[in-house]
Amino acid sequence: MKVLVVNPGATSTKIAVFEETEQLFKLGIDHSAEELDRFERVFDQADYRRDAILTAVNEAGYQLSDFDAVCGRGGLYRPIPSGTYAVSDAVLADVEAAPYGEHPSNLGAYIARRLADMVGIPSFFVDPVCVDEMTEIAHYTGFAPFRRLCQFHALNHKSIGRKAAEKLGKKYEEVNLIVCHLGGGVSVGAHEKGRVVDVCNVKDEGAMGLDRAGGLPTNQLINYCFSGVTKDEAKKVLGRRAGMFSYLGTTDFRVICANVVAGDEKSVEAYKALVYQLAKDIGAMSTVLKGKVDAIVYTGGMAYEDFFCEDITEYVGHIAPIVRLAGEEEMRSLAEGALRVLHGEQEASVY
Repeated sequence: MKVLVVNPGATSTKIAVFEETEQLFKLGIDHSAEELDRFERVFDQADYRRDAILTAVNEAGYQLSDFDAVCGRGGLYRPIPSGTYAVSDAVLADVEAAPYGEHPSNLGAYIARRLADMVGIPSFFVDPVCVDEMTEIAHYTGFAPFRRLCQFHALNHKSIGRKAAEKLGKKYEEVNLIVCHLGGGVSVGAHEKGRVVDVCNVKDEGAMGLDRAGGLPTNQLINYCFSGVTKDEAKKVLGRRAGMFSYLGTTDFRVICANVVAGDEKSVEAYKALVYQLAKDIGAMSTVLKGKVDAIVYTGGMAYEDFFCEDITEYVGHIAPIVRLAGEEEMRSLAEGALRVLHGEQEASVY
């Protein structure tokens, strides 16, 4: 089986070709600010990005008829359980209307369907950021009109969860895991027998990330929002210029770690705070699982740093064994999700 994978990002569109689990081709198509500024909405970029993909695929020596399916990255859709989803008309409508927010990743499923329809093959998306398997109790906050949202790095969480379970000699549905996605954004989730029943995500809560604030003191946050900043300014600062960036002026974790090793006092203190906050999130998720944890899993780009993982483990190593699976493979994870359906290992979920 051969799968074309499409992954739209803010300034590029990644594509890859997989024959079963072997990656035959990968390319990042860059889009300049000038090109994208022509479009009023993210959705308006769909045809432009589709045409760029078609050109790149043809130049690589492939035709759409060579593929058995097209799989796109999922975006901000309605809350749904984990799975591989067929791209239905309802998905297309939600991408166009964007009732849950606009993001380039929304276009993944839309473009996959448009490409697949050209040659009559199926189109899918897999474990988008809107995957929500949290219990109803976990959705409660401390204020009745507010509801905790479940938006996290679901694609990598689920893929790494399966690989970690395999390392333990079990199926994903048989184990309890705490998966820590440690990348530009961070998210720490409690995986209970194949479901992410709770998660601390850096967009709203938990540990800070490299450029996101995570959870903040409520009264100080209120004061900041009424200090003269606009709504858009507040969202930009707290979502893109907060976290480690606000303390150290960089989002490059390699630079931060180098400065820690060099003994820079400011870097050391902020680094220790990041470790401390992540450890607290892990501890919270162990409580969600009532202490029955088969493994704590570190994944994402930051997990390549040995001493960073060791410092977190110093806090949480007593909870469960550590499994380290650094990096992430979004394209492979998307292909694997499509292949599970193509091979009849599972049915495509309905959106």
